[in-house]
Amino acid sequence: MSEINEQPTPRKRPGGRRTGDSGTRQAILDAARDLFAQHGYAGASMRAIAGRAGVDTGLIRHFFGDKNGLIAATVAEGSTAPDRLADALSGDPHTMGTRLTETYFALWEAPDTGPTLEAVLRSATSSPKAMDLLRTTLGPRIQNRLLGAEADPARTTGAALAVSHLMGVALARYVIKAEPLAALDLTTLVGLVAPTVQRYLTGQPD
Repeated sequence: MSEINEQPTPRKRPGGRRTGDSGTRQAILDAARDLFAQHGYAGASMRAIAGRAGVDTGLIRHFFGDKNGLIAATVAEGSTAPDRLADALSGDPHTMGTRLTETYFALWEAPDTGPTLEAVLRSATSSPKAMDLLRTTLGPRIQNRLLGAEADPARTTGAALAVSHLMGVALARYVIKAEPLAALDLTTLVGLVAPTVQRYLTGQPD
């Protein structure tokens, strides 16, 4: 995918280093999330992100170092998904697969979390560097929340399979927009996917 470059808009305030400027830092994160979602990791240039945020690229380097640091921050700070997915596992183990599946796809449908998930998934599928960051930052966070620090191998494998299955369906539905998955209503989608997720997590059908 070729890199997308947008002409920077005039800066709202002078550039340069503004230590502690949380508003500027958040504006960069918001712009990065939107452009990573639209164009993937490789297609969203630092210049385009700076233009969307109304800053110069020097401020991005000041706050995040480089584009790798920026996507890592987008993942680490822009997503509540791991905590919400872990919360979904509390309760009756016989309906765990349904709760996890409902929560996961609800995150994709929500305007406050869907763009971040799309940015992460698009970036991970287009850049080995972004995939490494996803694996080393988000992966352990999810595993620790879902399984605890010392999970047994069977549970770890089952959780990995469940997450991989959900991620694959999300890629087809929300990123590729493959039919008929993209056209399914959410209730039907959950009903089709949840039994397999339940089996991965517990070894028992939903």
